[in-house]
Amino acid sequence: MKDQLRAGVDFLKSRQGTDGGWSTQREPGITALVATALLRSRLVSPGEPVIESAFKYLDKFVDDAAGGFPSAAHANYTTCIALLAYREANRDGRFDERIRKAQGFLKSRQWDESENRPRTDAYFGGAGYGGSNDRPDMSNTAFFMEALRETGLPADDPALQKALVFVSRCQNLKSEFNDQPWAGLVNDGGFVYTAAKGGSSMAGGDVKTGLRSYAGMTYAGLKSMIYAGLTKDDPRVEAALKYIRENYTLDENPGLGQQGLFYYYQTFAKTLYALKVDSLVDSKGKAHDWRKDLIEALAKRQAKDGSWVNPADRFMEGDPNLVTAYSLIALSYAKA
Repeated sequence: MKDQLRAGVDFLKSRQGTDGGWSTQREPGITALVATALLRSRLVSPGEPVIESAFKYLDKFVDDAAGGFPSAAHANYTTCIALLAYREANRDGRFDERIRKAQGFLKSRQWDESENRPRTDAYFGGAGYGGSNDRPDMSNTAFFMEALRETGLPADDPALQKALVFVSRCQNLKSEFNDQPWAGLVNDGGFVYTAAKGGSSMAGGDVKTGLRSYAGMTYAGLKSMIYAGLTKDDPRVEAALKYIRENYTLDENPGLGQQGLFYYYQTFAKTLYALKVDSLVDSKGKAHDWRKDLIEALAKRQAKDGSWVNPADRFMEGDPNLVTAYSLIALSYAKA
């Protein structure tokens, strides 16, 4: 696996722009993601020029008063990913103050009563991209929760418990925790993209016949429930695990095929690492060494130049900078 990591790291180093960023025509969040991936590889250390240049690029978007990245097109998303990068580089306390301020920025942008969204509202507790598209969704809420937990907030922090309300509403599970009218139509324990604005799923379906679950978002949902302190005996966790066991594969992103495959890989790895399991038994009783399976899946998809890219170019996965960062992050959890 070290050869995979080294090749991916070398590719990303070669793709850094003169301004210190990657894919800067898109948004600064990708630069933060690449910096996180490089640092998590443990082949790049804080203080190396490639990392220092990346942080200088990100500095252009930071508002010290606000604490986050309000000028970025996707302010919440960028702040979440930057928090993860700061955490990886914060070996000497250099980013303590910035982390604290960014946590406050994210909390201030969470949908709750302060935005006239009471607990009964489907927006409540969620986080969106920020900017013009601020409808909360499961993916951004998962990054929100990960960023706060990984930078030191406890599971019982009010922001995380509010987020759990939104997360629970994104699950295809009829329960006391999901009051959405479509919750029990599919009822397979998987997750959809959002419960907001009536609910929608990237995998299709509708609120009359049921929104289809898909694996990438189900792993994101399960990881988020773990970050909020739920245990394996909680019915929401049990249902999500049942879906995962019934849909275990690394050949595709179940529910979406090849679309979003590498987002799925990094979420898969983070979630199973958070569950503290080395093996996962599928619904047919077969045990899977998820680390081995993931390493092999990524090995056969890596290009000769060290990069990864998804031919199914949805969710920006035609960008090798983004996808190589996802892949390195996935591998970092597989070797952890």
